[in-house]
This record gives sequence, structure tokens and C-alpha cells, in this order.
Amino acid sequence: MSRPEDTLPPDLFYNDAESRKYTTSSRIQNVQVEMTNRALSLLHLQTPSLILDIGCGSGLSGEILSSVAPSSGGPHIWTGMDISASMLEIALQRDVEGDLLLADIGQGVPFRAGTFDAAISISAVQWLCNAESSDTSPQGRLARFFGGLYASLKRGGRAVCQFYPKNESQRSMVSAAAIRAGFGAGILEDGGGTKGAKVYLVLSVGGGLLRGLWRGWRGWMLRRGVGEACKGRGGRRLGGKGGSSGF
Repeated sequence: MSRPEDTLPPDLFYNDAESRKYTTSSRIQNVQVEMTNRALSLLHLQTPSLILDIGCGSGLSGEILSSVAPSSGGPHIWTGMDISASMLEIALQRDVEGDLLLADIGQGVPFRAGTFDAAISISAVQWLCNAESSDTSPQGRLARFFGGLYASLKRGGRAVCQFYPKNESQRSMVSAAAIRAGFGAGILEDGGGTKGAKVYLVLSVGGGLLRGLWRGWRGWMLRRGVGEACKGRGGRRLGGKGGSSGF
């Protein structure tokens, strides 16, 4: 079965019918809950935070951000951005609590520097890996996205991007783009080697990400530079401009 991102650009693929189908699917709702909660656990937020939801769609993930209990550090305030007008229209109809922005993340993240405490992205980043025309490239779109995301986060801010890489080359292209933008980065894969495997790119601005977050993770070795990845309980250290200090 072909992957959605291999068929049409996201703004065309997620038309009114497909957006409604996606939002009302109980299977997709359950997967969204699972992955959003996993992303939140990796963000390790202790207090209510301002979060950017990248590729927010119809607001399924945003609803979870709004409903985090005070005992778990919530509730969070969020702003969502998505390229699909149909998805955002459904979000409005569902009366989600976040602010919504129609925008192409491949053109950057159009917010003032240091706006957000954290960011999440669920099943969106892989859409940047396809060239939609002869005058665009996946590398350029990824560079604009991660550069804008880095700027929009506060120092010490964190981001978790869950995505579905097609292959190892695509996974490396995404993580390398994040590192070139300045992030400290690591990859975690849940269910590795299975059909339901889920990849999470965990990012930090200016260090401090792994303090407490990875406590109890065995086998992690801190190294500098891309290509010196070291596996440990499913995770991989990728590097970043800050060297190993961010970890």
C-alpha cells in the first residue's frame, strides 16, 4: 500500500472528505492519544507551558495538551499550524482551545524568536521529505522548518517530532537537518523492527534536555557528531552544535 505522502501534497491529500475520515476514525484517535502522550512524556514538562503543535490537523493532539491535569504539569496552552485548510476547518468546528494557523512548515515557522516553551509534531515531518516541484527540495524544506523551529523555541526549550521515515536514508536526512539547525538531538524508536514501530526525534535548544529525562536509561554513550550514534534501549545519540554538553 502506498504511503499518503507519496501520492499527493498534504494540502491536496487532506481534502474535506479525507480530513473528516481521519478525524472520525477511532483507530486514528487511539493512535494519536498514544503518540501524543508519549511525546509529552519525552518533553518532561513540569508546569503549564506554551506549546507549538506542528501539523496539528483537526486538533486531536491539541485536545490532549489542553486536558493534561495540574498534577501532571498541565493544562498546557497551544498554538497549532497546519497546511490543510480542511483540517483546520474541522478543528474550528470542533471548537478546540488552541489558536490555529494555516501555514506550510516547509516554508518555516513564522513566530517571533523564543515564543514557545516546547513543541510537538505527530506524523507530519515525513511530508517534508518529498519534493513537490522541480524548484523545491526536501533538504531545503527541512532546513527552513528546523531553522524556524529552533528560533521559535526558548533557550532550554524542547521539541518531540514523531514521524514515519520511509527508510534509513530518510531518517538520517531529517535528523541531520535538525542538527544543522543547532538542535541537540536523539532518536527513540518504540517497537523497533515491528510493523507498528514509531520513531521520535527528541530535540533541545541550548542543552539540558536529558537531565532527568533519560535517567535510568542504560547503555547511553555521549559522543560528538553525526554518524557516531550509539544505541541504548532503543535510543540513539545524534549530536548537535552544542556537542555532548546538551545531554
